[in-house]
Amino acid sequence: MDSNGSITANLAAVRRQIHDIASRAGRAPTDIELIAVSKTRTLSEVLQAVSAGQCAFGENTLQDAITKIPWVKFPDVRWHFIGHLQSKKARQIPGSFHWLHSLDSLKLARRLSAAMQESGLTDRLECLLQVNVADEATKSGLRPASVRPFLDELLKLKLPGLNWRGLMTIGVQGDEAETRWAFSQLRELQQRCCDEFALPAFDQLSMGMSDDYAIAIEEGSTMVRVGKAIFGQRQLHRD
Repeated sequence: MDSNGSITANLAAVRRQIHDIASRAGRAPTDIELIAVSKTRTLSEVLQAVSAGQCAFGENTLQDAITKIPWVKFPDVRWHFIGHLQSKKARQIPGSFHWLHSLDSLKLARRLSAAMQESGLTDRLECLLQVNVADEATKSGLRPASVRPFLDELLKLKLPGLNWRGLMTIGVQGDEAETRWAFSQLRELQQRCCDEFALPAFDQLSMGMSDDYAIAIEEGSTMVRVGKAIFGQRQLHRD
């Protein structure tokens, strides 16, 4: 599964599926970004995906990410932090990641802003608010009813170095109907936020993974986070 040919073929297959699903849903396939989830994958596997034209990668732990990011020296590659981030680790984000999908506290937002300022970087960190739509105890994120008040507080803080770009959620595992409901709820919430706060750039919906990205695209996702369908089953032990 770690051969160059397999990753290249899998990427091509996923891209075709995204194109077909979007077209059937009356959407432009170019409006959906494929994020290759490279958590637990080797540097070699990431470089194989890059050679196949993949530019966006998702990582969910800093410890794993730093074994790859410094060695992927391609200016078009963008790194997305998609896991839960402790506020004490905010300083490790600037210079490595371009997007954060999992903002869910004002403390983390303040520390990320301070870290961006200290870094001296001119680019901003693109941020999505993580929403626990189904209110599952095992998942992080804001409750839907808290999102608009939370966003209002963020905007009042005027935190430099951060851009507010949209919402992220994780589907309900093994329940297609609940997952579709959660995705549709997130889309409606994102649209309300965009209109209520006059934020035209708050237009991103990160939802959908290997097992449910078809539903996510049908429900309006602009970013799908796909690992298994590209790289195969996750490796529990890395060489």
